Amino acid sequence: MPPFIEKEKCINCTYCAEICPLDVIKVENGDVVVKYPEECWHCLACQVDCPAQAIVMRYPLSHMLLHLEICKETEMKLGD
Repeated sequence: MPPFIEKEKCINCTYCAEICPLDVIKVENGDVVVKYPEECWHCLACQVDCPAQAIVMRYPLSHMLLHLEICKETEMKLGD
């Protein structure tokens, strides 16, 4: 799943397009777009560095399940 750009928040600074290591985000006709969503590695560079906080990361279900498993393991260790 690709990053999602919230157009109402985006200020078109194009910084996300500049820092994306895989060129997933591009500038087309003055607008920032997610050009190659299937190439996204979910590195969070665009989301973390967006000055307008206009990028939301959408994770594949497999990534979300992994996160839940790690949280459960951490809770079990902390509870011991």
